[in-house]
Amino acid sequence: MKENEDKDPSEPKITLHQKSDTEEEGRLDKPKVPQEMPLLPIKDTVVFPNMVAALSVVTERDIKLLNHVLAENRFLALVAQKDKDLKVVQQSDLYDYATAAVVLQMLRMPDNSAKMLVQGICRIKIDDYIQTEPYFKVKVTVLEDIIENDMETEALARNAADQFVRMISLAPSLPEELKIAIVNVDSPSRLADMIASHLNIGVPEKQKVLEAIHVKSRLQKVTALITSEMEVLEMATKIQSQVKNEMEKGQKEYYLRQQLKAIQEELGEGDERAVEIKELTKKIEEAKMPPEAKKEADRELSRLAKMPSASAEYTVSRTYIDLLVALPWSVNTTDNLDIQAARKTLDEDHYDLEKVKERILEYLAVRKLKQDMKGPILCFVGPPGTGKTSVGMSIARAIGRKFVRMSLGGVRDEAEVRGHRRTYIGALPGRIIQGLRKVGSNNPVFMLDEIDKLGADFRGDPSAALLEVLDPEQNHSFADHYLDVPFDLSRVMFITTANLLDPIPPALKDRMEVLELPGYTADEKVFIAKQFTIPKQLKEHGLTEEQITIEDDAIRTVISDYTREAGIRNFEREIAHICRKVAKDIASGEKKSAIITADQLHNLLGPIKFFSETAERTSEAGVATGLAWTQAGGDILFIEATLMAGTGKLLLTGQLGDVMKESAQAAMSYIRAKLAKLGIAFKDFHKYDFHIHVPAGAIPKDGPSAGVTMAMALISLLKETPILSNVAMTGEITLRGRVLPVGGIKEKVLAAKRAGITTVVLPKRNEKDLVEVPENAKKEMKFVFVEKVDEMLPVVFGTKEPAVKKKRIFSKV
Repeated sequence: MKENEDKDPSEPKITLHQKSDTEEEGRLDKPKVPQEMPLLPIKDTVVFPNMVAALSVVTERDIKLLNHVLAENRFLALVAQKDKDLKVVQQSDLYDYATAAVVLQMLRMPDNSAKMLVQGICRIKIDDYIQTEPYFKVKVTVLEDIIENDMETEALARNAADQFVRMISLAPSLPEELKIAIVNVDSPSRLADMIASHLNIGVPEKQKVLEAIHVKSRLQKVTALITSEMEVLEMATKIQSQVKNEMEKGQKEYYLRQQLKAIQEELGEGDERAVEIKELTKKIEEAKMPPEAKKEADRELSRLAKMPSASAEYTVSRTYIDLLVALPWSVNTTDNLDIQAARKTLDEDHYDLEKVKERILEYLAVRKLKQDMKGPILCFVGPPGTGKTSVGMSIARAIGRKFVRMSLGGVRDEAEVRGHRRTYIGALPGRIIQGLRKVGSNNPVFMLDEIDKLGADFRGDPSAALLEVLDPEQNHSFADHYLDVPFDLSRVMFITTANLLDPIPPALKDRMEVLELPGYTADEKVFIAKQFTIPKQLKEHGLTEEQITIEDDAIRTVISDYTREAGIRNFEREIAHICRKVAKDIASGEKKSAIITADQLHNLLGPIKFFSETAERTSEAGVATGLAWTQAGGDILFIEATLMAGTGKLLLTGQLGDVMKESAQAAMSYIRAKLAKLGIAFKDFHKYDFHIHVPAGAIPKDGPSAGVTMAMALISLLKETPILSNVAMTGEITLRGRVLPVGGIKEKVLAAKRAGITTVVLPKRNEKDLVEVPENAKKEMKFVFVEKVDEMLPVVFGTKEPAVKKKRIFSKV
């Protein structure tokens, strides 16, 4: 079954700009409708011709129908259910008249459902059901409108348009832009359909309008419906006027009471206790709390009025009431829904990060169409220094919201999220409620930093408490233990950050929309340095562009020789170091300005911290360059192999985990089984011990990515042939020599580029992952995809032979 969302497109991922019906008329030519097409039952609404609607596809049966429609001509028939509560519908449960529609866009969701955007084309009549399984397929007849271009039809159309324009003025749910759209519709048929689609009426009434082929009859039905709606709206307006009069009466009484209060104060007839209670009563009224919260506040105020001020509970009750009246129950900021201006603001603050920026603009677009949509739950995942936290502040500035940040690193107490119960001494609300009280708005951008660093102990599990906070279906009634009344968090835009996804519990991860922020390439860092980092540091150190100039070669040298990271945090520190040196010289009068070149960096920043040692390390046989994924992005990994007289043992060192140890054993077994195929003449394995070492032994290492690298290091050792210095590789190995896919391809490729690698060997099944790699990196590098280990030999060794043709050093023990 389908759940229509044409007036409530709450799903923020469908961002196609929806034109008005009039605009669509001028842009889209009506295609030829086939005589046979799949039939999609929908509930709660009727889709009219020329109408654009968003539909949810949930059941397996309807998913199959959608797949067939997308594979064929994108046409389907949309028919309303007579009973919207039916889960399994039969032919008798559907109307005989439907709308032929075409699928404009489809988006698959993580829960195997789908969203699709459809546009009605024309009215059709269902002649026969030619298929019922796995979905309905029907034979249809296209129904053409019967229009009588006489004065009565024109009068009906004008009357319907005028009444609907009046109705728009009375109905707050209908946008003012509809007036312009109605006036510009010159077709009586489409006018009737447009009005019917926006009326707040049931499916049977809309179906009657759909079935009206005679335009004159259709306009008569629509006019009657508008008249009925107008009567309801006019009654509502009358009631609103009465309420306003009552409010004015209440305001007059309040004014008189305030005068009475002032007179009592002048006469000294009022006491401090009574004044305090009255002030709290006033604040409770002004806070505009929901009924449940106001009831609790009034009850607590009643208790407070009866308590002696010297009582210990008096302070507890007073503090609780102060919190209730200070919370922004009805205070919010107005979103800046100018998408172009928001885009400009995001671009001013951050370079690249296109996925994040696009997602925020999508949210604004949907927010513009649906005012009461729920706030998204986003999770920015990436290495340190890639701008996860700062982009949250930029988002708040772009959409005109307030910003509040809460760091979750090291939080182990559930009460940090949910608060303490008021029965405890020194109880406080949770930091979510505290943040909202501090920021003074119920729709801020709320950043939860380092969500992957949450802990848990005897005081509870904070990640479990966050399940309610980060669930749009639950957080509309968030229950803080101290507050003890529900608070609506659905309008808050929650943004979480993490370096790794693995430590986040699966249930919590499922509630968030993950956006990855990858590392930057050298070219991207140069651009960021010139546009953002250097101007920022010049401003912070009181320097001008005339006083200091950092040349491009110096920037690239800092990136390659003094920092080796996925982000730009250490790079920014080095630029700040340079600025401080120059500021010192200018302030002391030694210089008036400085031009920083690559040759001067040694004096300014000290000796080079990182060396490109790939060629040096791989110049001897038995060394292979691998690619690894780390918390800070990607990195290259040198794996060394050697042998010595022994009894055939395999030694593994370098703080290797179980997975890497098993990969090394699998590599050795594969090589010994395939000596002839690999071109290895060595036979006496039982006379030698083999040693595989991964340097930087103090750092624990584990994962499947080093399997083929270990194999290549052993093959290089046994063939006495060095591996090409510009080649790096990654992939898991099996006993049959197959190369299995691994993760983190984007980070590994960027690490290889930073290290000067020009050829990367990847598993064949990882070829699809290259779409995530920046284009400038792919243009400068060569990628070789393999399925078996022996396919790697020509790539890693090239056409080289052993440098010296001599008797092998391991020919005798």
